[in-house]
Amino acid sequence: MKILSIQSAVAYGHVGNSAAVFPLQRIGVEVLPVYTVNFSNHTGYGSWRGPLISPDDVRDVITGIEERGVLPQIDVVLSGYQGGEGIADVILDAVERVKAANPSAIYSCDPVMGNARSGCFVAPAIPVLLRDRVVPAADIITPNQFELGFLTDTEPDTLESTLASVDRIRETGPRTVLVTSVERPDRPEGTIEMLAVDDAGAWIVQTPHIPMKANGSGDVTAALFTAHYRRTRNLGDALARTTSSVFDLLQRTHDSGERELQLVESQEFYAHPRMQFEARQVR
Repeated sequence: MKILSIQSAVAYGHVGNSAAVFPLQRIGVEVLPVYTVNFSNHTGYGSWRGPLISPDDVRDVITGIEERGVLPQIDVVLSGYQGGEGIADVILDAVERVKAANPSAIYSCDPVMGNARSGCFVAPAIPVLLRDRVVPAADIITPNQFELGFLTDTEPDTLESTLASVDRIRETGPRTVLVTSVERPDRPEGTIEMLAVDDAGAWIVQTPHIPMKANGSGDVTAALFTAHYRRTRNLGDALARTTSSVFDLLQRTHDSGERELQLVESQEFYAHPRMQFEARQVR
């Protein structure tokens, strides 16, 4: 499998491609990383150095890949955080070119906007752009519950309302939806869930909630889920494998006391998930 991953990069820490690439490689996926920024560290520190890469330069890198004759071999285009409006056009153009070269290729979009605790942390135009242009072009999307609410103009909280919101967004284009950070009022205290839906059904998995903010964990989740699902087309299995790997990554990071994901130290959890959580079919 080959994945063209168009995301940010940092020298220190793990977000964007700096979070997604190594776990994908560890499960045997060939990744072609294309950077949209090249920062010293993620912006959560409040200060950082390094350039935003212009949309024209990002497009030029993709054109160079195309000139090597690689696009027919690309199985997935993956995108995450979009720092500016111009990058969406580049991503959508790349998706169009890859799918023209390989009609079986898919586009997986992590529509990063914010979360329930912090609200939106992207430029005001980005959520609307994602909703109106980017998400409808995707085959897979991986929003958190907050982002799903914005995309559908709903307020999902219960399992039923979250499923209804997923059904609404699936009508706009993407057939497979992974909802991360699902928090419903009737769940057991100290737990959190992920929900996945495709044409064949809906699956949910519950884990203990690890009380930490982990920049980049969503990027790892989107990458692993996309690869597992593309490889097997088995939604429940892809959800269970992803959940197992990401939980152990977060637990090791929490136990370390470090701020940054212990991405390399957790590599065996990607290659050999413990499968300690059962994905349960709910529809």
